[in-house]
Amino acid sequence: MRGIILSQKQEQLLVEQYKCVAKRILIINYEDDVNFTLKLVLEKEGIREADESSCFEVDSYNDPIFALKDYEKGHYDLLLIGVVLPKMNGFELAKEIRKIDDRVKICFLIAGEVPNKVRFNGSSYGQEDRFIKLPIENKDLLEHINRIIHL
Repeated sequence: MRGIILSQKQEQLLVEQYKCVAKRILIINYEDDVNFTLKLVLEKEGIREADESSCFEVDSYNDPIFALKDYEKGHYDLLLIGVVLPKMNGFELAKEIRKIDDRVKICFLIAGEVPNKVRFNGSSYGQEDRFIKLPIENKDLLEHINRIIHL
């Protein structure tokens, strides 16, 4: 029995057809271990989900000033920003990023209770999607990120 023989171009087209189109996420949080863990979970577990809605490429910064300096409009689909940051808090950073990119989705990482009176203008998704309370189970993190990215 013979197998199917594909040209290099046909093989490349087939690979591209089934390749995941990654969503780009930027994490800005002062805790390197949290950044590393979130990156690992999003990139590795997201790929295991095996559908294009779960495939992520993640960059991270622990310094908001450097993140702001390097930020490029349209490069990211979602920003995960820690509320407590050195030099400026997460809300101030988000406000500055909005001046550069008014379309990127922003979600804040918090360790305590989700504030119910915080108003953050410029986003088109619900209050419940603006915060991720840490610690969070991997499955819950992926579900939350997918919900925000696809709103």
